[in-house]
Amino acid sequence: MLQITIPASELWNEKAEEFVQNREQILQLEHSLVSLSKWESKWCKPFLSKAPKTYEETIDYVRCMTISQNINFDIYSGITNDVVEQVTQYINAPMTATTFSNEKKVINNDVITAEIIYYWMVTLNIPFECQKWHLNRLLTLINVCNIKNQPKKKASKRDTYSRNAALNAARREKLNTAG
Repeated sequence: MLQITIPASELWNEKAEEFVQNREQILQLEHSLVSLSKWESKWCKPFLSKAPKTYEETIDYVRCMTISQNINFDIYSGITNDVVEQVTQYINAPMTATTFSNEKKVINNDVITAEIIYYWMVTLNIPFECQKWHLNRLLTLINVCNIKNQPKKKASKRDTYSRNAALNAARREKLNTAG
């Protein structure tokens, strides 16, 4: 969970044509599958794409990430670039000690949406309470489950021959024999 502080500000409300005073507010944010689903249902496009987000889309994702109660929605107008940078660092954090070599990573660079992640959760029997985890941690769990569920790869003939040759050489050396 990330806790950010939105500083007090005075903003112009175009609809009411008046200045609005916003007091400083602390928001608790969670980058999760739940927040991703909310954002994608509003914008009807994948959040986890390489396409850049507009400022409005970015601020709306912060709103979707908010788990604090009773928030005045005008407060999101006071989000500064520093706050956006904090949120971006939090979104990009791995939130796990698990790492993958490039060939071990199962999730590829296809377009990933909330429904695809829910499908993976159902397929891998991952409980739905994990939808509230940090999204990177959930995707790591999905990768781990995929890797552990793959059948063991059968060794190639070349690998088998070289392994057997090494074992035979070690035995010959240990027993001082020629064959």
